[in-house]
Amino acid sequence: MAEIRIKNLQKRFADFTAVRDSSLVLEDGKFVVLLGPSGCGKTTTLRMIAGLEFPTSGAITLDGEDVTYLRPRERDIAMVFQLFALYPHLGVRENLEFPLRNEGVSRSEIDRRVKEVAGILRIDHLLGSRVGGLAGGDRQRVALGRAIVREPKAFLMDEPLGTLDAEFRELMCVELRKLHERLKTTTVFVTHDQNEAMALADHIVVMNKGEILQADDPQGIYHFPSCVFVAKFIGRPPMNLLQVHGGVAAGDTQVRVDGQRVDIPAAAAAAAGALLGVRPEHVRLQPPETGLPGRVERVEYFGSHWIAELQTAAGVLKAVVDKTVRPAEGDRVGLSFDTQRIVLFDAESERLLPSVTTQAHRPSMRHG
Repeated sequence: MAEIRIKNLQKRFADFTAVRDSSLVLEDGKFVVLLGPSGCGKTTTLRMIAGLEFPTSGAITLDGEDVTYLRPRERDIAMVFQLFALYPHLGVRENLEFPLRNEGVSRSEIDRRVKEVAGILRIDHLLGSRVGGLAGGDRQRVALGRAIVREPKAFLMDEPLGTLDAEFRELMCVELRKLHERLKTTTVFVTHDQNEAMALADHIVVMNKGEILQADDPQGIYHFPSCVFVAKFIGRPPMNLLQVHGGVAAGDTQVRVDGQRVDIPAAAAAAAGALLGVRPEHVRLQPPETGLPGRVERVEYFGSHWIAELQTAAGVLKAVVDKTVRPAEGDRVGLSFDTQRIVLFDAESERLLPSVTTQAHRPSMRHG
């Protein structure tokens, strides 16, 4: 078991607070992604879990043991960095063996582990090569192998795919997920790339300005964003946000947007001002005499679909349109929404407003 718990974790650098009062339970055997923009506190959080930084306050436990102020070598974790951190003067085999030799592992056990890991990562044929001549993807496999060969309680990965090109990143996402399914080792992975997060994670932790905004599975993050920031940060294109007129009362099943009544899941709370959120794929184009009036401003082609940018009196929104139907710029259209996919946010706090659909969803991760 390698459950990781952080409680009221805080890290300050002089007058700057990098991580603010964060609490989180990372379950044993799960692949957890810390996601957010640059400077949001995700790497600092990872470094505190690793022991590379000590918190200003708060606690960290690994497998039930308080490791808050233990050195990295005392925590039984393995890290993989963005810049590989391999020894260029050593061969692939020697890089894989290095951490085991330092721990005094027997020669026979070293040979067994290196052979097993090389087979898992499909780098058997590279064991006699120097790392300096390897392609980026192969070097990253060696870096992963050096972490795996230790058989640690947890893997910590700091943007390990950041230096790879798009093709290699996509390939390595698949390989990392397969690897996790095989090893079932608790993994904490830092990235700013939502595509990586969605492809890899059992749980995603979205951070901004040092705070944990939401911790949930990918579906929960995508369909029930906890606040306006998460709604805008997740999704390409991001969630549409339209101003609601007259606010919303508990029990309401309709709101007014640009003078039109829009059906919503029954609201479970009231707000004097509200924003209606709907994903582009849940927007439907209709004849102009029905639904919310809009005008097609721009159209982008993505092979499998079109993305239409639409101007309405309530704001600009985007819609995913089937590839067989190309909207024309300047067209007048009506807009309708998939009612069960609509969410509402309090306009003042920018937090998600509870409804019958949001209350039915139970976050898959504990935080706060």
